Amino acid sequence: MKKLKIKTGDTVRIIAGDHKGTEGKVMRVNLEKNKAIVEGANMVSKHEKPSAKNPQGGIVKKEALIDISNLSLIDVKSGDNTRVGYEVKDGKKVRVSKKSKEVI
Repeated sequence: MKKLKIKTGDTVRIIAGDHKGTEGKVMRVNLEKNKAIVEGANMVSKHEKPSAKNPQGGIVKKEALIDISNLSLIDVKSGDNTRVGYEVKDGKKVRVSKKSKEVI
């Protein structure tokens, strides 16, 4: 299985598509499809039938999947887009920001 550089909980910016420039937190990552769900971005309308959980039913707005290639990690220090690298520190492999050289 392919390893992704973006993980759940990271703050990312959408760099391509209809929602370009939107920032949010990664809620879930789907490794099989190479996609992620970003909080508050790529909202779609979904029609739901009435159920025990939602007795009213109706149209519900929810986040849809976005391809990982359209996401860029935001550097904590500068607040700008950054690429991700890896280094070995204290015997552990850690993710490092290419811009600020700090551990993510």
